[in-house]
Amino acid sequence: MSKQTFARLPGFRDFPPEDLVFREHILGAWRRVSAKYGFQEYDGPPLEPLDLYVEKSGEEIVGQLYHFQDKGDRNVALRPEMTPSLARILGDRHRSMAKPIRWFSVPQLFRYERQQKGRLREHFQWNVDVIGEEGVGADAEVIAVALDGLRDLGLEQDDVHARVSDRRLLGAVLSAIGVEDTRLPTAFAIIDKIERTPADQSLARLRTEVGLDEAQARSTFELLDQGGLDGVKGGFGHLDAVGAELERMDQYLGSLEAMGLGGFVDFDLRIVRGLAYYTGIVFEIFDRKGELRAICGGGRYDNLLELVGGDPLPAVGFGMGDVVLGELLRDRDLVPPLEPHVDYFIVIIGEEHRELAYAIARTQRDKGVGVQYALREQPVRKQFTAAGNAGAREVIVLGPDEVARGCAVLRDMASGEEREVPLKELQ
Repeated sequence: MSKQTFARLPGFRDFPPEDLVFREHILGAWRRVSAKYGFQEYDGPPLEPLDLYVEKSGEEIVGQLYHFQDKGDRNVALRPEMTPSLARILGDRHRSMAKPIRWFSVPQLFRYERQQKGRLREHFQWNVDVIGEEGVGADAEVIAVALDGLRDLGLEQDDVHARVSDRRLLGAVLSAIGVEDTRLPTAFAIIDKIERTPADQSLARLRTEVGLDEAQARSTFELLDQGGLDGVKGGFGHLDAVGAELERMDQYLGSLEAMGLGGFVDFDLRIVRGLAYYTGIVFEIFDRKGELRAICGGGRYDNLLELVGGDPLPAVGFGMGDVVLGELLRDRDLVPPLEPHVDYFIVIIGEEHRELAYAIARTQRDKGVGVQYALREQPVRKQFTAAGNAGAREVIVLGPDEVARGCAVLRDMASGEEREVPLKELQ
């Protein structure tokens, strides 16, 4: 009978111990930092109604999802993101909850997309959200969590930076330039891709699709290309509509400066976030060298919870995936080594003492101590080699003479020092 082999599905990953250690290193940092900021963890089912995502993102998202009809004839999908589930979970529940709600999750998400560098068909994602607070303090808190999550993993401002903007501010500037309100979404879409599009094409689209004349299109492009806050203040700060938005941005940046995170943050009007549900301050975090995709993205989405069937509630949050972040940590040699560890390894010199080894192991494991031993009779040298491979801190040697005296030999694997201990202390 021929043997059949099965390949891993494209875009998915295996996690042998060394890779699982790395994954849990990342997820552990996310959970630690979330707890430091007082966020509570939640989760939801990996399978949700397909309409939950169509309602939020439109029919075009269906082609990006793993979706099917289940045995109950329901149209369902593996979750591609967490925010719709968050809105569904809160539902009526939020009405009895103190505000703001500070929740985070670390789900595994799935999208049927073309596999490429930094993007797979599954990934783990850190989602952090503040719901029920419209003040700019919530915006600052959320990006601070994201940056501290990266700092916890050893990344500093020489490694990463957050590019921040505000869709309200950008809208006010574009209106002042002459963009009609009905064409603002089109202008946002052009600006969102402006760094990945040849300049002449962007200028042409600003003219033909947004309705700007040549001078307006060029001044808009130059303002965006400069990207800084000083250019916005110098050109438009005297206008009331722009001034109000600049005041909020100054407060936001000042808060981050006070938190000691100002060096991580750069204002950049080109950051729009392509998702149409963002309503205010937005940000993306990149490696400083600009070699990778965005590590993280988020912002304010005050209308989304209502869009997917909930009550109107202000909200701000982000998502950070483990794939691009993992690539950056590897590039910076910040991957933790796989270091097996066990407290005791019991070396059994004579098989007549195996049951004694089992009894010692049970007692120690009940105390929370890690114990290993050879699962079958082996030479002593081989057992000591196994103890080293297991990362044993100490070896308990059950020699016939020592056991006859009611003792065992305890050897420190680091120093090689040995001492006798009474068996009654181990059992």
